[in-house]
Amino acid sequence: MPLLRQLELAFGRTAIAGIADPGRLSAAADAGVTDPGYNDAERHLNLEETARELLRLLGAELIASQLRVEWNSRLKTAAGRADYRRRLIALNPLLREYPAEIDRTLRHELAHLLAQFRAGRRRIAPHGREWQQACRDLGIAGEKRCHDLPFPVRQRARRFLYRCPNCGRAFPRVRRIRAAVACLACCRAYNGGKFDGRFRLVLTQI
Repeated sequence: MPLLRQLELAFGRTAIAGIADPGRLSAAADAGVTDPGYNDAERHLNLEETARELLRLLGAELIASQLRVEWNSRLKTAAGRADYRRRLIALNPLLREYPAEIDRTLRHELAHLLAQFRAGRRRIAPHGREWQQACRDLGIAGEKRCHDLPFPVRQRARRFLYRCPNCGRAFPRVRRIRAAVACLACCRAYNGGKFDGRFRLVLTQI
């Protein structure tokens, strides 16, 4: 049985929002933890030990002992990524051109891990109050959600255009949709937010 998901396009933004899986949403995803595909990675032991010591000082010995820090060439526009499940922080190699930003970025990503560790199984917002408190504890109070480094912006053409057969709303996508996906707005309006095959998106352009 195909995975049933629903989409809602956020116009004027660079990403599609409102993707809903009627099965589950993991706590890791809610915590802003992502998995960009950790290939072509180079482990950085000095930064790793620095991060471990910071965690130990804040009482997070359990994840400190498991933590890895890597340079990851697959990161293009993001300065870093944190993966709580893997106890992994990936840093963009372009940070080497901005040495003063390396420690701040490390602590920014470390704050994601620390916040989720403290929350346990409870879901938390990616940059919510738990993350903000972790930033303060790690010495970067007032940290912004996104970096402002002059990294190149990667543009990816959205070749596939899907439409809702009911309302006609357009959903441009980079990749072809493989699962059964419906218009979230129509599902909410006519079926209590549950998947409804009447509103399954139709491919109209390649």
